[in-house]
Amino acid sequence: MSATVHVGLAATVTGGVGASPLRPDGRLKVTGEFAFSSDLWADDMLWGATLRSPHPRARITELDLGPALRIPGVYAVLTHEDVPGRRLYGLEHVDQPVLAADEVRYQGEPIVVVAADHPETARRAVKAIGIAYDVLDPVTDPEAALHADRAPRVHADRPNLLRHVPIRRGDPHAAAAVVVTGEYEVGMQDQAFLGPESGLAVPADDGGVDLYIATQWLHVDQQQVAACLDLPADKVRLTLAGVGGAFGAREDLSMQVHACLLALRTGRPVKMVYGREESFFGHVHRHPARLRYEHGADADGRLVYVKARILLDGGAYASSSGAVVANAATLGIGPYDVPNVVMDAYGLYTNNPPCGAMRGFGAVQACFAYESQMDKLAAALGLDPVEVRVRNALHTGDRMPTGQLVEGPAPVAELLRLVQSKPPAGAADFPPGGTANTTRGEGVVRGVGYGIGIKNVCFSEGFDDYATARVRLELIGGRPAVLVHTAAAEVGQGLVTVQAQIVRTELGVDQVTIAPADTAVGSAGSSSASRQTYMTGGAVRAACQAIRTRLLDRLDGLAGELRLVDGQVRDADGGTVADVAELLGDEAIEETVQWRHRPTHPLDPETGQGDAHVQYAFAAHRATVDVDTELGLVKVVEIVTAQDVGKAVNPAAVTGQIHGGTAQGLGLALMEEIQLVDGKVRNPSFTDYLLPTIMDMPPMTVDVLELADPHSPYGLRGVGEPPTISSTPAVVAAIRAATGAALTRVPVRPEHIVGV
Repeated sequence: MSATVHVGLAATVTGGVGASPLRPDGRLKVTGEFAFSSDLWADDMLWGATLRSPHPRARITELDLGPALRIPGVYAVLTHEDVPGRRLYGLEHVDQPVLAADEVRYQGEPIVVVAADHPETARRAVKAIGIAYDVLDPVTDPEAALHADRAPRVHADRPNLLRHVPIRRGDPHAAAAVVVTGEYEVGMQDQAFLGPESGLAVPADDGGVDLYIATQWLHVDQQQVAACLDLPADKVRLTLAGVGGAFGAREDLSMQVHACLLALRTGRPVKMVYGREESFFGHVHRHPARLRYEHGADADGRLVYVKARILLDGGAYASSSGAVVANAATLGIGPYDVPNVVMDAYGLYTNNPPCGAMRGFGAVQACFAYESQMDKLAAALGLDPVEVRVRNALHTGDRMPTGQLVEGPAPVAELLRLVQSKPPAGAADFPPGGTANTTRGEGVVRGVGYGIGIKNVCFSEGFDDYATARVRLELIGGRPAVLVHTAAAEVGQGLVTVQAQIVRTELGVDQVTIAPADTAVGSAGSSSASRQTYMTGGAVRAACQAIRTRLLDRLDGLAGELRLVDGQVRDADGGTVADVAELLGDEAIEETVQWRHRPTHPLDPETGQGDAHVQYAFAAHRATVDVDTELGLVKVVEIVTAQDVGKAVNPAAVTGQIHGGTAQGLGLALMEEIQLVDGKVRNPSFTDYLLPTIMDMPPMTVDVLELADPHSPYGLRGVGEPPTISSTPAVVAAIRAATGAALTRVPVRPEHIVGV
């Protein structure tokens, strides 16, 4: 079976590390010409659709496929019995059914998939399926789920406790002169990418399948899909299609197995595209959290101890909850030097929608709580909120609560002073309520708040984290040209551009083509954990260095420092030694490198001690808000932020990441929440799930520090996640400063403000 499929573009980019070349996909995306996964098309293709459970918890008592099969144009109607291999999948725990069998555990769980010759026919077939349920009471309270006597098991074969990570450091009974406590709550945030889940599966002549898919991790998708199809991995070939945003939600499978099952059953290409409502049920979300903190300090405001308990609602299936719990625990004290720590973080199964990776990955929830606590502590001590943070700031050489040494730069105090030092914002163009003139300024007060956060970069706890890059240098049209092939997912962060910049720097070649990412080359890991520039960038750099060594070895007997610049070999004084084209001749040089960062180690299961993380990244925010205390409306007037990025490989992309991450943090602070009632989602649309627009984003001042990490390529630090972490508490702190309201929950709603 063959088909013509358009999957994206090969990129040619000029400009090396430290420059900001134009993105090859930029103009295409702005003009609407870029091919996203939802634009995929193949001759003779069918359309897939999914029957999903309307109930958070129920037994399936009847299932009649006949009415769907009798509809003209329907080619396949499949259930769990049609899965030829393993019927469960999962990132960390293999616990999620490809299609539900006897029981559904969350609203929206897939039960039946259909293929038809038209999308409307497929949807009509789904509606025609006869199904009956024995509806059960769902487990929706994570606190109750933690206790065996208060809630039934979500999974009969395992307890509701998914993971418990304790952290113990110093004296658990330490006493302090000043003690502040607080209980906090974080709602369920959605990644809200603009391109819903979509993909195209094409059956192959060898009995395998080619899948074109928007994902974050091609090889882990391949492993899971192959196991479910009972096929060897080399017969399940994945190619990255155009990705319309990700933010963690594309780490898990959505329709990957479903599309492949339908394609193999029908012998025809099958395309699946979720609508916006289905997308809310088709991917994981940010874990809702309940957090309890106690901070003890001496009379000068230096922390003596922190005690904390974090409860994360993982929903019906594990996804990456175990790792999220570990991040919440290990980063849950913040970027502060605390000698005595008692931390317990828990992840629970419930019958709420599954939760997993989202930008910030456990650190977001914890940061809202510990930064709220630092403001409480400042008030109790009569100190400036920045001063109390600076007095407790981590420095290079300090140890984390896990005992891990902070080896690289830790400019916590410097970042705080930077955002504090900026001149304050002037008058806002419009008061809260915007151009609609909801209010004319009566009852409007201004407040300023601060937040600083810490995030790990790359995968942790001993995970074998690596990236593979294949780089080929050859002559094309008489000029040196480079082809780069990796499986790294470009999800909008600009990774295609960065790979070309690294090649330009290392090999001095202008003509660089980035091949479409697929599973024909070794894994690059996931586009998550702020790791791809570090990891795939490191792999591309290492492959280029190996090529450079082989090329320069052709200069027999020539000693000294040599560089490749503008297609030439130059010495330390800049003189031309040789021409790269002449050295290459007709022979190409190709290197494939599998590159790893320095090792990490598992946490001690009793004490949480261990060198679990590769690298730490820090960001600080100052937010200024205007609040209408009569209407409960908030306008963010200005945001000032500072972040250490180690090395800005692409300064424009770095600034863009900081702006985008801050927007998601603002969204969590003020408006973004999936509303759940008894396990049911009440707002699965962009009409009712509110997102910040350009009208909600204030002017931003961004300071970027470049304090090199000694262990990373070019000294860089991951950039994408830290701005999301500290922006939320900064915005909420500013509202508190304006109103005096306690504000212990995000997103902040008007009723939390009015009447204070």
